[in-house]
Amino acid sequence: MMTITEKSEADVLKEIQSGAYRNCYLIYNRKSTDEPENQKNSIKYQKLENARFVLKERLPIANFSLKGFCADGIISEKHSGFKEDTTLVFGKGSTVQYRIERPKFYKLVEFLNNGYFKGVISLCWDRTSRNKGDNTVIEKLMKQGADFRFALATYDKTSSGALHMDIDGMFAQHHSRVTSEKVKLSTQNQRSKGFCTYKAPVGYLNPGTVENKPIDPTRAPVIIQLFEKYATGEWSLESLARWANDQGMTMPPTRQRRTSEEILAEEANDDPTQLEAICRPLKANSVHKILINPFYTGKIRGNDRQFIKSASHSALISDELFVSVQRLLNKRNLSIHYTSNLSYPYRGLIRCADCKRTYTPYMQKGITYYGTRCKAGCSNTKRSFNISFFETGIGKLLAKLSFTKEELDELNARAQTDIALFESKRNRDVEGIERKKRKVREDLTYLRSNKLVLLRTGVYNPETYLEEEAKLDGELANLQNEEQASDASMHEVIKDVIELSELLKDLYLTYKKAKTTEKEEIMRKLFSELFLSEKTLVIKYKKGLQVLENRFISSCAPKVWISEAVRNHKLIRESIQDITALANEMRPP
Repeated sequence: MMTITEKSEADVLKEIQSGAYRNCYLIYNRKSTDEPENQKNSIKYQKLENARFVLKERLPIANFSLKGFCADGIISEKHSGFKEDTTLVFGKGSTVQYRIERPKFYKLVEFLNNGYFKGVISLCWDRTSRNKGDNTVIEKLMKQGADFRFALATYDKTSSGALHMDIDGMFAQHHSRVTSEKVKLSTQNQRSKGFCTYKAPVGYLNPGTVENKPIDPTRAPVIIQLFEKYATGEWSLESLARWANDQGMTMPPTRQRRTSEEILAEEANDDPTQLEAICRPLKANSVHKILINPFYTGKIRGNDRQFIKSASHSALISDELFVSVQRLLNKRNLSIHYTSNLSYPYRGLIRCADCKRTYTPYMQKGITYYGTRCKAGCSNTKRSFNISFFETGIGKLLAKLSFTKEELDELNARAQTDIALFESKRNRDVEGIERKKRKVREDLTYLRSNKLVLLRTGVYNPETYLEEEAKLDGELANLQNEEQASDASMHEVIKDVIELSELLKDLYLTYKKAKTTEKEEIMRKLFSELFLSEKTLVIKYKKGLQVLENRFISSCAPKVWISEAVRNHKLIRESIQDITALANEMRPP
């Protein structure tokens, strides 16, 4: 016959959902982490009083155990009395939801709402609820028929009993607010006096008082040398971590991570699970946390989150040494202790299209891969890819830049039909620009020839005069640029666009046969930005090439595209020169 302890979690849940415990109660105990010395707060005390109440009232207790929830029908939980999530979620059908921070209490509420148990037994009202949100949940469950029993209080099913319950709930909330207020005021008062109200970092001891954080005689000398060595600029975080570990340096002992069974066992009793504390070695990120912490200069974080002089501990290093280390950290210096700096192609070139983090190259089984650690919530699921995927994708994009035969025919035909209209418009634009230039020059001449009069009469003061002069100079420069762009004829633009297309076609053939290092050189010459989104490469070409990228697409009519080519004629010429120079460099001798 299978015993209760041998049942699997799935079997227990099936029993619960089948209604096997519909006429039984659960016992709920909560120990507040805010009042560790309160006798009523003790799990043992609550268990004893609840057991007496169950025996006296002859109430049936659900005899089952569920991992992470209860043991023999008894739920024990440790949680702050005044901690609650204030976030509201508005759903469909005029519903408003909020998060219950206590995981076991949340599961209990779910079971009661489904009618799997008759009710729950607790010591008193403030063990089940300490805020208005939980009060509302409990009262709704009571209206559904869930039977809440309290060992230290009895509520009549009358208006007087409801008033009694409301008063107990009000006092429970008040007690929670008072406790919260006392804790906050005490912490603020201690911080205002310069006392360290949190755990001191490695290099200092934590004897259990906020007034005194003595220096750790074993670790402090090594901490000082970490700062001094990094300040020389010759050490990296990794090399400092190795050096510190060679010196026998370890992090302070910490308790090992508990399993879910150990957490359940600890919450079921007042005594914590006794696990052996272990000392872990230093890692590069541990060294970084040490080097950026102003605590070692004799400061603590005050009430306004700014660092102030500490009354709890003395400094290990000077302010000058700390500032010197921060300056080097910000520069991200490479250590000369590395035997060689690994060289990978396309380093720093590719970024995630969503969170903009860089794909970092690494080698695996002789193949170069690129991986990124995207920010939380990033929609891009393509976290890694190999070099072949990347180079093939770039090749396809390069092939699309140059004109096809059909596109060249369409371009020539459009140039012939639209040339008269374009030239007429170009002449009008040039005349308009010339009129604007004449007006700006007149304004500048008047401003400069009447400078003294304008200043003496108060029309301008020295600052506003210079601002007006700079404004007119800027307008004139912009008009001159527009004039240069308009000077190009359509014949010249079309000729240069076709030449750029032919150069890119030849460059694509070179790219297909090129080595990885040569392909990288081509990419850095053509692209200003390169992003990866899922399986799609998103490229931002340098401005001269953007004209070819935008050609003959639905959002860019041919006339508009030709006008764009004219405006960017200078950039197109620069791209032709850059690609010609690149092709000459890559041409074999």
